[in-house]
Amino acid sequence: LLKMNEDLLAYIKRVQAIAQNGLAYISNPFDLERYEELRNLSVKMMSTLSDTPVEKVTNLFAFENGYQTPKVDVRSVIFRDGKILLVKEKMDGCWSLPGGWADVGYSPSEIAVKEVREESGLIVKPLRLLAVMDKKCHPHPPSPYHCYKIFINCEIVDGHPLAGLETLGVQFFGPDELPPLSVERNTVSQIKMMFEFLDSPQKEAYFD
Repeated sequence: LLKMNEDLLAYIKRVQAIAQNGLAYISNPFDLERYEELRNLSVKMMSTLSDTPVEKVTNLFAFENGYQTPKVDVRSVIFRDGKILLVKEKMDGCWSLPGGWADVGYSPSEIAVKEVREESGLIVKPLRLLAVMDKKCHPHPPSPYHCYKIFINCEIVDGHPLAGLETLGVQFFGPDELPPLSVERNTVSQIKMMFEFLDSPQKEAYFD
């Protein structure tokens, strides 16, 4: 049943993307009506599949204009004394690498610095890109968005660990003492991969 729902979710997201792309390049009023109907159908299907009110799905799933592209999530990877920095998320009480959705007007490295400061109280300097992952290729829960995740290695230059508005705690963990992870944001396999970069500094950046 889970696999079936994941397949249906992928189909619905594709239908929504086709509808939005069609609306972005509309050429006549007849096409406008068809693509709007197609997008409305995708919203209703998503609402049914997720048991979520149509109004909420519309706000989350069909609010963008222009050509449909993946959303971008930036995560900062910070090590100290062989341990990795994680923050405890208020949303689910689990732990993740500091980070979040990329904001318009910021580069990936600027997002990394901004999110670390806001979520952990630390000032960091970006060092290098470790990975760019397509969320659908990794064991995250199903999501209404197609998302690319960017992992950037950073080093601490100032500040003291301090929880922010969206976090409940800040702590460093070794590879064998990981807490319950916020799997919507990062998975055990991803965190383990980050430790591989610590152990092998010459390891090439990972993609997909």
